[in-house]
Amino acid sequence: MQKIQRLCPLLLGVVMAVGMVLAVASLAWAGSATASPVPAPTALGASTRYLATGQSGTGPSTGPEAPVTATPPDSPETPASSAGTGNGTSSGGTVSVNLGGSLGKPSESITILIGLTLLAVAPSLLILLTSFTRIIIVLSLTRQALGLQNVPPNQLLAGLALFLSLFVMSPVISQVNTQAVQPYLAGKITAEQAYTDAQAPLRTWMLKQTQADDLALFEKKGTPKLTSPAAMPMAAVVPAFALSEMRSAFIIGFVIFVPFLVIDLVVSSTLMSLGMMMLPPSLVSLPFKLLLFVLIDGWALVTQSLLASFH
Repeated sequence: MQKIQRLCPLLLGVVMAVGMVLAVASLAWAGSATASPVPAPTALGASTRYLATGQSGTGPSTGPEAPVTATPPDSPETPASSAGTGNGTSSGGTVSVNLGGSLGKPSESITILIGLTLLAVAPSLLILLTSFTRIIIVLSLTRQALGLQNVPPNQLLAGLALFLSLFVMSPVISQVNTQAVQPYLAGKITAEQAYTDAQAPLRTWMLKQTQADDLALFEKKGTPKLTSPAAMPMAAVVPAFALSEMRSAFIIGFVIFVPFLVIDLVVSSTLMSLGMMMLPPSLVSLPFKLLLFVLIDGWALVTQSLLASFH
């Protein structure tokens, strides 16, 4: 403890000496900083001096330097107005949208929008408004009557039904294109008129294929009976037409099933009489079904019957 007491005054003296030295050094640095320094030539001054005297920026000048005046920066160019000059028309492209409220050729944007919408609902329109339903059901029942599961494949049956539907509906499609689509694209009729004109031939064809019982099923109760089926709205004609198509398809499928059912019965009775009860009758009757179907040109007969069933 005595040693520590002796060292404390010594340490205090050292700290005071260091503080005095730092104070003197700071005062000397502050005095040197207050003196006015000689300005160094900047890059801008050197360049303006070189332009004024015509000499290099490093060599001494031989004559009096000309005063240099600062020039303001050039104002940015204003963009050309979209109105243009001369006839006052716009130099850029214009976008016009015609929603069909007035006569006029529809814009490309509206045409593309209508096309994309039709592509989105194309499967539903194909099934409910065309002959596709009857054709695909009959072709599928024919395959089942033959005892085949995946031959012909579903893609082949769907493609055949699609092209047969286009063949059946080609007069109606041509009429819709002539009466509604082309006049609308030419700007002769409005969108509402085009929709009404397109319904007329399609409704006429659908009503020819629809049973009266199916139409009566969708008549609203409590309303006076309509004078003619043509006065029914499309919301009632479409489901009635779909029901009639399924009914007609099942009738045709029943007629196709009968000959193959007879072959199955004959083969089953023959196997039972021979005591071959463990042998599946479908395995034995399948070659005879295929042979009979090929000999009578079955696919052509089915297609001909389908085409003849449409009025």
